[in-house]
Amino acid sequence: MDYEQPNECIVNSTEYDDSYKLPVLTAGKSFILGYTNEKENVFNDRLPVIIFDDFTTATQFVDFSFKVKSSAMKILISKKNENIKFIYEMMQQIRFEIGGHGRHWISIFSKISIPYPTLPEQQKIADFLLSLDNLIESKQAQISKAEEWKKGVMQGVFV
Repeated sequence: MDYEQPNECIVNSTEYDDSYKLPVLTAGKSFILGYTNEKENVFNDRLPVIIFDDFTTATQFVDFSFKVKSSAMKILISKKNENIKFIYEMMQQIRFEIGGHGRHWISIFSKISIPYPTLPEQQKIADFLLSLDNLIESKQAQISKAEEWKKGVMQGVFV
């Protein structure tokens, strides 16, 4: 796994607007901070990638063009014999107790050895996990719709 600093793709303005097209990302839970109309220094080559928050160790899988807000992350790029989605899923299994405000990629995470199968086998596993992600997303959308429908029904009952 190679990495690079996101310095080139840091957004110049944090005046985001949902009418803009390009997402500004963080590796944390909020993931998409907003949207920018900036066109220069967009990260859009060597996709997909993993963004890794150097302080919290949070990760996000990214397969679309983006800019970032902060340099406190690494952009992880797969090598030729690695499937980036497979590596991302394996990274989700690493349990690490954060102790301090240090930068964790170089000092710890880049040194963790993850055994992995051949590239074709990685691809099969990644494809299977992606299909499960899609199924989960679909079910979560159904649940959200059912919850909204329930709210509407309950409002009608008490009117």
